[in-house]
Amino acid sequence: MLKIVNLEAGYGPMQVLWKISLNAEEGNVTALLGPNGAGKSTTLMSTLGSIKPWGGEIYFEGKDVTTLPSHKKVEMGMTLVPEGRHVFPNLTVRENILMGAYTKRASKLMKESLDLIYTLFPILKERPGQKAGTLSGGQQQMLTIARSLMTRPKFLMLDEPSQGLAPKLVGEVFETIQKVQSDMGLTVLLVEQNVDITLEVAKYVYILHEGTIKAEGTSDTIKHSEDVRVAYLGI
Repeated sequence: MLKIVNLEAGYGPMQVLWKISLNAEEGNVTALLGPNGAGKSTTLMSTLGSIKPWGGEIYFEGKDVTTLPSHKKVEMGMTLVPEGRHVFPNLTVRENILMGAYTKRASKLMKESLDLIYTLFPILKERPGQKAGTLSGGQQQMLTIARSLMTRPKFLMLDEPSQGLAPKLVGEVFETIQKVQSDMGLTVLLVEQNVDITLEVAKYVYILHEGTIKAEGTSDTIKHSEDVRVAYLGI
């Protein structure tokens, strides 16, 4: 579904990505792992278009979308859940969710999408009038994901969804990701620091280090590669 070829990007004069290439196969979870500062978030933002690529190509469903603006990519079915829990704390749970239905396609499917989200996230259905800022960290992360699903994406990018969460809540969030992927048939590109749990949910893994892809393979291959785990994952 997504194909990145020789992508280069950066900020001002500082180059962060150096000719990285990766594929995210339709219907699967693909993971991008690596240490802090490796360029993982830059990859996601360049893919969506919030950072303009310096070079290379990005293909979505076979179409070259390298230079398309972000809103056009969202209309095509791409969405990004950025790092951190980005809720509107003084708005209710329902109001936060509905904020995601801002595209023409999404607004037409608003009721259907809301019903689907409440099926996926029953805890949010129970608290439609609660202020988002009073939810637990895990519930806020679920709300952030739920809002992104209101755009009715085909391709979901997640940037560090477990960041700052207690271990029990990390498990809940990853169960949510698996459920969303399977129930909605989404293609997922996951950036994470939690290596072990990521290797449990992803089918294919890329290791990004200092702005380049240093290794790739199935989750089992990466999991059992001592050299990769020690050299690039720090475990």
